[in-house]
Amino acid sequence: MGKRALILMGMGAGAGWALAAIPLSRQVSWHVKMPLVDAMAWSLLPCGIVLLLMIGRLAQRRFFDDAIIDGEPYQEGSAAEIDQRVLRNSVEQLVLNLTLWPFIGLTLGAGPVLLLGASFGVTRLLFWLGYHISSPLRAFGFAAGFYPTITLLALALVIAVEDWRFASLTG
Repeated sequence: MGKRALILMGMGAGAGWALAAIPLSRQVSWHVKMPLVDAMAWSLLPCGIVLLLMIGRLAQRRFFDDAIIDGEPYQEGSAAEIDQRVLRNSVEQLVLNLTLWPFIGLTLGAGPVLLLGASFGVTRLLFWLGYHISSPLRAFGFAAGFYPTITLLALALVIAVEDWRFASLTG
């Protein structure tokens, strides 16, 4: 099986993870009752911990490598350069999450936001590991961290539009 097909399988597994997020987020909502602001804080904690680990790993690599200790650019394709790419992508994803998760939480409740945070933390670690050892794992980690936000955002938008339409008809 070719590399592209294996990556596609990883992405497909990530899509399955995203579809599982809908019923799982409902379960979390039923069992965990908390204000949205608290849920946002808890949901961002795994994200912050993963970024902390990535930044710490890059600092460790830089400290113990004379070629980069003074802030020189990482060598193309080196483990440190790969970690830097993973960190950059993770920060981009986190910024996206910061702009979308509040709306998802406002519309769907605290449970989905808590699930998204935990899922993002786990899948970012898999993405990072996959970048070093396995393209399909990297693809899964990316997709499983990104697609649940898209899936729950789509659901939240549908519900918000329906609520708005209903309110405009009755108000």
